[in-house]
Amino acid sequence: MDWKDHGELFVRYEKNPILTVEDWPYKAHSVFNPAVTMVDGATLLLVRVEDHRGFSHLTVARSKNGIDSWEIDSEPTLFPDSVNYPEEIYGIEDPRITYVDEMRKWAVAYTALSDSGPLISLTFTEDFHNFERVGAILPPESTDASVFPVRFNGRWAILHRQVSSMVSAKANIWISFSPDMKYWGEHEVLLYAREGGWWDASNIGTCPQPIRVPDGWLIMYHGIRQTTSKINYRVGLALLDLEDPRKVLKRSEGWVFGPREMYERSGDFSDAVIPCGWVLVDDELRIYYGSADTSISLASAKISDILEYIHGCSEDQCSDEYADCLKKTGGN
Repeated sequence: MDWKDHGELFVRYEKNPILTVEDWPYKAHSVFNPAVTMVDGATLLLVRVEDHRGFSHLTVARSKNGIDSWEIDSEPTLFPDSVNYPEEIYGIEDPRITYVDEMRKWAVAYTALSDSGPLISLTFTEDFHNFERVGAILPPESTDASVFPVRFNGRWAILHRQVSSMVSAKANIWISFSPDMKYWGEHEVLLYAREGGWWDASNIGTCPQPIRVPDGWLIMYHGIRQTTSKINYRVGLALLDLEDPRKVLKRSEGWVFGPREMYERSGDFSDAVIPCGWVLVDDELRIYYGSADTSISLASAKISDILEYIHGCSEDQCSDEYADCLKKTGGN
């Protein structure tokens, strides 16, 4: 299949960044990597806020139009609880929100920083004021988790990234299943990091929560490319089977959004755009993303354009020149 370079698909909001630490009602170092959902017609962000110790917590910001006039909680909405949940001793970060209609609750998957490394924790809420913590659901070192909103053959599903301290180990995107959202198993690799000079070689991870589209589950993921002097965080797309999310139907070869503007290229983590949430507003798919781990920005695309693009992508995770990587691993 011949590849066509489509460039970036998402258009940045002209007044980015939309939120910075200067907007915050209490002292903090930086704000970034927000999850997002719609509540009563308004956009709700669950923002990662880093304090001057370097520890993170989560705080809600609300906006009627999802662009400006943000109402921010006057104090942290969800704070680490290392007494009852010792895995949160070094903070909590990078949430993803999924509304689960069957439960009539939002599931919030987030990364807890334990003294053994990062791991996935889960909590539920009906109002973003009160939270029912499940606690740690996946062991270290796991990050970048998002829950599907429905069951598959009676089981819940979650996407996550597994990382390793081994120099030669890849960080791939995994999928796991659970009967009750507490005990998770049937772990398997869903998306493999590519190899060589690809934008998503060696290290990939889930971005926002999966979105159901007419013929599958649309997911966005970030890829990390290491050069001699730096690394870049960029994002791509994939389409999963509607009935069996273990099946990857389509995967973008090129990235669809990456750091370009100064607020994305310079900050606490330079050259990084990290969307942890997206929402569909009419025909507009909005991504809210952390800009260089320093501020929050907004970009959007027409969902019709996104679907046209992903349907034109390859059905193979790997093209011919690197397909042998899957033969070695037994992937699809």
